[in-house]
Amino acid sequence: MKQTDNNISDKRIRLTIRIGEGGMSFSVGDPQADEKIAYEEYELNKGISIAANLREAFKVSELLQSGYKRTLVLMSTPVMLVPMDEFQEQDVETLYKHTYRWRRNEDIVSNVLPGLNAVAVFSINKDLKLVVNDHFEDIRIQPLMQPVWSHIYHRSFTGARRKLFAYYHDKRMEVFAFQQNRFRFSNSYEVKQINDILYYLLYIWKQLGMNAENDELHLAGRFPDEKGLDEEVHKFLRRCYFINQEVDFNNTSIVKRKDIPYDLKALYLG
Repeated sequence: MKQTDNNISDKRIRLTIRIGEGGMSFSVGDPQADEKIAYEEYELNKGISIAANLREAFKVSELLQSGYKRTLVLMSTPVMLVPMDEFQEQDVETLYKHTYRWRRNEDIVSNVLPGLNAVAVFSINKDLKLVVNDHFEDIRIQPLMQPVWSHIYHRSFTGARRKLFAYYHDKRMEVFAFQQNRFRFSNSYEVKQINDILYYLLYIWKQLGMNAENDELHLAGRFPDEKGLDEEVHKFLRRCYFINQEVDFNNTSIVKRKDIPYDLKALYLG
């Protein structure tokens, strides 16, 4: 299944279903006020599947019961990035199955990222996809990181210094860098404490040959113990910055809401 990228120009009338590692949320832009979105969190029942959770959510969620026919599903899932000029649709399923642990109950989806010169390849559970198909007529599926990549890509060229970016969400850290209008590096790590975060960041920094004095590390999302992490990183790297969301998005009403994750803010405000 291949999709094409777009800027979600109709996001105000397209319900977004965000499926993270440990939770689910539903949101939609408010057509009456540019700076507001309706947002609901849904607590997962860990004893049943994601698909079953979504079925149950349709029984109680006001947004899901509001009659929206269009949806964007944001998936926190392993993503294989293929350079646009190397992408061969007939080979992508085999490549993905050799790269990640694939299960027979999963469909493989490819999503073109023209602004990033890449194709994102990822999987979605077939039962989950069936639940979505049962309730919506117009469906788009994206990796949760897609709006983050697209938003941060533009700031990666500010100034002459090389930059490494990391986004923390759902007890997972996504680390990526750009060079010459394409991805230079992208990987995802399950992390729970500062030592793990620091280890991966410094390992990647060294692997990419970045300079501890001149190059920059930019951190987005709500990292655990940001003050402690900042102190530890600065023992090794001179230029480490936590992204200020109010400055980043030039918006106050949505940005100040700590319950809304950075990736959704990037989707609606990026």
